[in-house]
Amino acid sequence: MLPLPLVVYLLLPSLKKRRSALIVPFLGRAAAVSGEVVRKGVWVARRGFFGWLMLVLCWICLVAAASSPQFVGEPGKKVRTVRSFLVVADISFSMAQTDWVLDGKRVSRWEATKNILKDFVRRRKSDQMGLVLFATHAYLQSPLTTDLDAIDWLLDQTEVGMAGQMTSIGEAIAFGTGVLKRDTMKQKVMLLLTDGIDEGKSINPMDASASARDDSILIYTLGIGKAQGGGGYDLDEKTLKGIASVTKGRYFNAMNEGQLKEVYNVLDKIEPIQYEEEDYKPVRLLYVYPLALAVGLGLVFHLINGLATIFRRNYR
Repeated sequence: MLPLPLVVYLLLPSLKKRRSALIVPFLGRAAAVSGEVVRKGVWVARRGFFGWLMLVLCWICLVAAASSPQFVGEPGKKVRTVRSFLVVADISFSMAQTDWVLDGKRVSRWEATKNILKDFVRRRKSDQMGLVLFATHAYLQSPLTTDLDAIDWLLDQTEVGMAGQMTSIGEAIAFGTGVLKRDTMKQKVMLLLTDGIDEGKSINPMDASASARDDSILIYTLGIGKAQGGGGYDLDEKTLKGIASVTKGRYFNAMNEGQLKEVYNVLDKIEPIQYEEEDYKPVRLLYVYPLALAVGLGLVFHLINGLATIFRRNYR
Protein backbone atom coordinates (compact mmCIF):
# COMPACT_ATOMS: atom_id res chain seq x y z
CA MET A 1 0.00 0.00 0.00
CA LEU A 2 2.93 2.39 0.46
CA PRO A 3 3.37 3.41 -3.24
CA LEU A 4 -0.39 3.88 -3.81
CA PRO A 5 -0.40 7.71 -3.42
CA LEU A 6 2.48 7.98 -5.93
CA VAL A 7 0.58 5.83 -8.45
CA VAL A 8 -2.53 7.98 -8.02
CA TYR A 9 -0.49 11.16 -8.41
CA LEU A 10 1.11 9.95 -11.66
CA LEU A 11 -1.94 8.37 -13.30
CA LEU A 12 -4.85 10.62 -12.39
CA PRO A 13 -5.22 14.17 -13.74
CA SER A 14 -5.08 17.15 -11.46
CA LEU A 15 -8.29 18.12 -9.74
CA LYS A 16 -9.92 21.12 -11.45
CA LYS A 17 -12.02 23.56 -9.47
CA ARG A 18 -14.12 26.39 -10.83
CA ARG A 19 -13.33 29.73 -9.30
CA SER A 20 -15.20 33.02 -9.61
CA ALA A 21 -13.53 35.77 -11.63
CA LEU A 22 -14.09 39.52 -11.72
CA ILE A 23 -13.93 41.07 -15.17
CA VAL A 24 -12.99 44.79 -15.07
CA PRO A 25 -12.49 47.25 -17.92
CA PHE A 26 -9.27 48.60 -16.44
CA LEU A 27 -7.48 45.25 -16.26
CA GLY A 28 -4.84 46.35 -18.76
CA ARG A 29 -3.99 49.53 -16.86
CA ALA A 30 -3.93 47.68 -13.53
CA ALA A 31 -1.52 45.13 -14.95
CA ALA A 32 0.69 47.85 -16.37
CA VAL A 33 0.82 49.72 -13.08
CA SER A 34 1.44 46.61 -11.00
CA GLY A 35 3.88 45.06 -13.43
CA GLU A 36 1.99 41.75 -13.41
CA VAL A 37 1.58 39.81 -16.64
CA VAL A 38 -1.97 38.89 -17.59
CA ARG A 39 -2.14 35.30 -18.77
CA LYS A 40 -4.68 32.57 -19.42
CA GLY A 41 -4.30 29.12 -17.89
CA VAL A 42 -4.90 26.89 -14.95
CA TRP A 43 -3.66 27.76 -11.49
CA VAL A 44 -2.11 24.71 -9.83
CA ALA A 45 -1.82 24.63 -6.06
CA ARG A 46 1.63 23.47 -5.06
CA ARG A 47 2.86 22.18 -1.71
CA GLY A 48 6.25 22.85 -0.27
CA PHE A 49 8.75 20.20 0.76
CA PHE A 50 7.54 20.28 4.36
CA GLY A 51 3.94 19.67 3.33
CA TRP A 52 4.85 16.68 1.19
CA LEU A 53 7.07 15.27 3.91
CA MET A 54 4.30 15.43 6.49
CA LEU A 55 1.79 13.80 4.14
CA VAL A 56 4.21 10.99 3.30
CA LEU A 57 4.94 10.35 6.96
CA CYS A 58 1.23 10.31 7.81
CA TRP A 59 0.55 7.82 5.02
CA ILE A 60 3.38 5.54 6.17
CA CYS A 61 2.01 5.60 9.73
CA LEU A 62 -1.53 4.82 8.54
CA VAL A 63 -0.33 1.87 6.44
CA ALA A 64 1.69 0.61 9.40
CA ALA A 65 -1.38 0.83 11.65
CA ALA A 66 -3.56 -0.93 9.03
CA SER A 67 -1.05 -3.80 8.86
CA SER A 68 -1.92 -4.55 12.51
CA PRO A 69 1.57 -4.92 14.00
CA GLN A 70 1.71 -7.29 16.95
CA PHE A 71 4.14 -8.25 19.65
CA VAL A 72 3.91 -12.01 20.14
CA GLY A 73 5.49 -13.18 23.39
CA GLU A 74 6.90 -16.58 24.21
CA PRO A 75 4.34 -19.25 25.11
CA GLY A 76 3.69 -19.34 28.81
CA LYS A 77 4.77 -22.29 30.90
CA LYS A 78 2.87 -23.89 33.70
CA VAL A 79 3.97 -26.41 36.25
CA ARG A 80 2.88 -29.95 35.49
CA THR A 81 2.20 -32.35 38.34
CA VAL A 82 4.30 -35.40 37.47
CA ARG A 83 5.02 -37.32 40.67
CA SER A 84 3.93 -38.10 44.19
CA PHE A 85 6.59 -37.18 46.72
CA LEU A 86 6.10 -38.52 50.25
CA VAL A 87 8.27 -37.27 53.11
CA VAL A 88 8.57 -39.86 55.90
CA ALA A 89 10.13 -38.06 58.86
CA ASP A 90 11.41 -39.41 62.16
CA ILE A 91 10.13 -37.51 65.22
CA SER A 92 11.35 -39.90 67.91
CA PHE A 93 12.98 -38.52 71.06
CA SER A 94 16.47 -38.67 69.55
CA MET A 95 15.46 -35.82 67.22
CA ALA A 96 15.14 -33.57 70.30
CA GLN A 97 18.91 -33.42 70.79
CA THR A 98 20.11 -29.80 70.58
CA ASP A 99 23.36 -30.49 68.77
CA TRP A 100 22.61 -28.47 65.64
CA VAL A 101 23.22 -24.75 65.04
CA LEU A 102 20.72 -22.78 62.94
CA ASP A 103 21.25 -19.05 62.31
CA GLY A 104 23.81 -18.96 65.12
CA LYS A 105 21.54 -20.61 67.70
CA ARG A 106 21.60 -24.13 69.10
CA VAL A 107 18.40 -25.93 68.17
CA SER A 108 17.13 -29.48 68.17
CA ARG A 109 17.71 -31.75 65.20
CA TRP A 110 14.02 -31.68 64.39
CA GLU A 111 13.75 -27.88 64.48
CA ALA A 112 16.71 -27.51 62.15
CA THR A 113 15.50 -30.27 59.87
CA LYS A 114 11.95 -28.92 59.83
CA ASN A 115 12.99 -25.38 58.89
CA ILE A 116 15.13 -26.52 55.98
CA LEU A 117 12.57 -29.15 54.94
CA LYS A 118 9.93 -26.41 54.65
CA ASP A 119 12.07 -24.59 52.08
CA PHE A 120 12.46 -27.81 50.13
CA VAL A 121 8.70 -28.46 50.14
CA ARG A 122 7.94 -24.95 48.84
CA ARG A 123 10.10 -25.61 45.78
CA ARG A 124 8.36 -28.88 44.84
CA LYS A 125 5.73 -27.18 42.68
CA SER A 126 5.37 -30.06 40.23
CA ASP A 127 4.81 -32.67 42.94
CA GLN A 128 1.99 -33.92 45.05
CA MET A 129 3.54 -33.74 48.50
CA GLY A 130 2.55 -35.86 51.47
CA LEU A 131 3.84 -36.12 55.02
CA VAL A 132 4.16 -39.22 57.19
CA LEU A 133 5.57 -38.92 60.71
CA PHE A 134 6.87 -41.87 62.66
CA ALA A 135 8.49 -42.96 65.89
CA THR A 136 7.08 -46.00 67.72
CA HIS A 137 4.31 -45.99 65.10
CA ALA A 138 3.74 -44.16 61.84
CA TYR A 139 0.79 -41.95 61.03
CA LEU A 140 -0.34 -39.73 58.19
CA GLN A 141 0.12 -36.04 58.95
CA SER A 142 -0.87 -34.90 55.45
CA PRO A 143 -2.26 -36.86 52.48
CA LEU A 144 -0.77 -36.28 49.04
CA THR A 145 -1.73 -32.80 47.90
CA THR A 146 -0.57 -29.97 45.66
CA ASP A 147 -1.40 -27.49 48.43
CA LEU A 148 2.18 -26.93 49.59
CA ASP A 149 1.11 -24.23 52.03
CA ALA A 150 -0.89 -26.85 53.90
CA ILE A 151 2.22 -29.06 54.17
CA ASP A 152 4.15 -26.06 55.47
CA TRP A 153 1.52 -25.37 58.12
CA LEU A 154 1.31 -29.00 59.20
CA LEU A 155 5.08 -29.14 59.62
CA ASP A 156 4.78 -26.21 62.02
CA GLN A 157 2.30 -28.20 64.09
CA THR A 158 4.64 -31.16 64.43
CA GLU A 159 6.67 -31.74 67.59
CA VAL A 160 9.06 -34.44 68.70
CA GLY A 161 7.43 -37.29 70.63
CA MET A 162 3.99 -37.01 69.02
CA ALA A 163 4.33 -40.56 67.65
CA GLY A 164 6.12 -42.19 70.58
CA GLN A 165 9.72 -42.69 71.67
CA MET A 166 11.16 -45.52 69.57
CA THR A 167 12.23 -45.56 65.89
CA SER A 168 10.26 -48.00 63.74
CA ILE A 169 11.80 -47.52 60.31
CA GLY A 170 10.31 -50.68 58.81
CA GLU A 171 6.79 -49.75 59.86
CA ALA A 172 7.28 -46.22 58.51
CA ILE A 173 8.35 -47.51 55.07
CA ALA A 174 5.44 -49.94 54.96
CA PHE A 175 2.97 -47.23 55.96
CA GLY A 176 4.38 -44.82 53.35
CA THR A 177 4.24 -47.55 50.70
CA GLY A 178 0.56 -48.02 51.45
CA VAL A 179 -0.08 -44.28 51.00
CA LEU A 180 1.74 -44.16 47.66
CA LYS A 181 0.24 -47.45 46.43
CA ARG A 182 -3.26 -45.93 46.57
CA ASP A 183 -2.16 -42.96 44.46
CA THR A 184 -2.59 -42.89 40.66
CA MET A 185 0.64 -41.07 39.77
CA LYS A 186 3.17 -43.17 37.89
CA GLN A 187 6.24 -41.57 39.47
CA LYS A 188 6.33 -42.22 43.20
CA VAL A 189 9.15 -41.04 45.44
CA MET A 190 9.69 -41.44 49.17
CA LEU A 191 12.17 -39.46 51.26
CA LEU A 192 12.94 -41.29 54.51
CA LEU A 193 14.52 -39.05 57.11
CA THR A 194 15.85 -40.47 60.39
CA ASP A 195 18.70 -40.17 62.90
CA GLY A 196 18.41 -43.54 64.62
CA ILE A 197 18.39 -47.30 64.38
CA ASP A 198 15.33 -49.36 63.62
CA GLU A 199 13.82 -50.55 66.90
CA GLY A 200 10.59 -51.89 65.51
CA LYS A 201 9.72 -55.53 66.04
CA SER A 202 6.98 -56.05 63.48
CA ILE A 203 8.40 -55.17 60.03
CA ASN A 204 11.98 -55.47 58.85
CA PRO A 205 13.15 -52.31 56.95
CA MET A 206 14.67 -54.36 54.12
CA ASP A 207 11.47 -56.35 53.63
CA ALA A 208 9.47 -53.11 53.61
CA SER A 209 11.81 -51.56 51.04
CA ALA A 210 11.52 -54.66 48.83
CA SER A 211 7.75 -54.26 48.92
CA ALA A 212 8.14 -50.59 47.95
CA ARG A 213 10.35 -51.61 45.04
CA ASP A 214 7.68 -54.02 43.80
CA ASP A 215 5.27 -51.07 43.71
CA SER A 216 7.78 -48.98 41.68
CA ILE A 217 8.49 -46.63 44.58
CA LEU A 218 11.87 -44.92 44.65
CA ILE A 219 13.24 -44.32 48.16
CA TYR A 220 15.86 -41.73 49.07
CA THR A 221 17.20 -42.09 52.60
CA LEU A 222 18.61 -39.22 54.62
CA GLY A 223 20.61 -39.90 57.76
CA ILE A 224 20.72 -37.06 60.30
CA GLY A 225 23.90 -36.94 62.36
CA LYS A 226 26.97 -39.13 62.44
CA ALA A 227 27.19 -42.88 62.75
CA GLN A 228 28.89 -43.76 66.05
CA GLY A 229 29.82 -46.92 67.85
CA GLY A 230 27.69 -47.46 70.95
CA GLY A 231 25.10 -45.18 72.51
CA GLY A 232 21.36 -45.07 72.19
CA TYR A 233 21.14 -42.59 69.33
CA ASP A 234 23.49 -44.11 66.78
CA LEU A 235 22.74 -43.74 63.06
CA ASP A 236 22.36 -47.03 61.21
CA GLU A 237 23.89 -45.99 57.88
CA LYS A 238 24.19 -49.58 56.68
CA THR A 239 20.43 -50.12 56.81
CA LEU A 240 19.67 -46.74 55.22
CA LYS A 241 22.08 -47.43 52.38
CA GLY A 242 20.53 -50.86 51.90
CA ILE A 243 17.01 -49.40 51.73
CA ALA A 244 18.08 -46.90 49.07
CA SER A 245 19.98 -49.54 47.11
CA VAL A 246 17.02 -51.96 47.00
CA THR A 247 14.76 -49.33 45.40
CA LYS A 248 17.55 -47.88 43.21
CA GLY A 249 17.47 -44.69 45.24
CA ARG A 250 20.31 -42.89 46.96
CA TYR A 251 21.55 -42.39 50.52
CA PHE A 252 22.49 -38.98 51.91
CA ASN A 253 24.01 -37.93 55.20
CA ALA A 254 23.83 -34.53 56.87
CA MET A 255 25.58 -33.54 60.07
CA ASN A 256 24.84 -29.83 59.98
CA GLU A 257 22.62 -27.17 58.39
CA GLY A 258 24.87 -26.59 55.37
CA GLN A 259 25.08 -30.26 54.48
CA LEU A 260 21.31 -30.66 54.83
CA LYS A 261 20.66 -27.75 52.46
CA GLU A 262 23.07 -29.30 49.98
CA VAL A 263 21.19 -32.62 50.20
CA TYR A 264 17.93 -30.89 49.29
CA ASN A 265 19.65 -29.05 46.41
CA VAL A 266 20.87 -32.41 45.06
CA LEU A 267 17.34 -33.83 45.37
CA ASP A 268 16.01 -30.86 43.40
CA LYS A 269 18.40 -31.75 40.58
CA ILE A 270 17.70 -35.49 40.71
CA GLU A 271 13.92 -34.98 40.76
CA PRO A 272 13.54 -31.65 38.92
CA ILE A 273 10.39 -29.58 38.65
CA GLN A 274 8.76 -30.14 35.26
CA TYR A 275 6.89 -27.60 33.15
CA GLU A 276 4.67 -27.90 30.12
CA GLU A 277 4.34 -25.28 27.42
CA GLU A 278 0.96 -23.64 27.06
CA ASP A 279 -0.64 -23.30 23.62
CA TYR A 280 -1.61 -19.71 24.36
CA LYS A 281 0.89 -17.07 23.28
CA PRO A 282 0.45 -13.55 24.67
CA VAL A 283 -0.24 -11.06 21.83
CA ARG A 284 -0.15 -7.30 22.24
CA LEU A 285 -1.56 -5.15 19.40
CA LEU A 286 0.72 -2.26 18.45
CA TYR A 287 -1.38 -0.47 15.80
CA VAL A 288 -2.28 2.27 18.25
CA TYR A 289 1.28 3.67 18.18
CA PRO A 290 1.61 4.40 14.42
CA LEU A 291 -2.03 5.53 14.37
CA ALA A 292 -1.42 8.00 17.19
CA LEU A 293 1.72 9.22 15.41
CA ALA A 294 -0.25 9.79 12.17
CA VAL A 295 -2.89 11.78 14.02
CA GLY A 296 -0.21 13.78 15.80
CA LEU A 297 1.63 14.57 12.56
CA GLY A 298 -1.63 15.62 10.92
CA LEU A 299 -2.48 17.98 13.76
CA VAL A 300 0.99 19.50 13.72
CA PHE A 301 0.80 19.95 9.94
CA HIS A 302 -2.57 21.74 10.09
CA LEU A 303 -1.45 23.86 13.02
CA ILE A 304 1.64 25.04 11.16
CA ASN A 305 -0.40 25.69 7.98
CA GLY A 306 -2.91 27.72 9.97
CA LEU A 307 -0.21 29.81 11.62
CA ALA A 308 1.49 30.39 8.26
CA THR A 309 -1.80 31.56 6.69
CA ILE A 310 -2.42 33.99 9.56
CA PHE A 311 1.13 35.31 9.25
CA ARG A 312 0.79 35.86 5.47
CA ARG A 313 -2.51 37.73 5.88
CA ASN A 314 -1.22 40.04 8.57
CA TYR A 315 2.29 40.75 7.29
CA ARG A 316 2.06 40.46 3.50
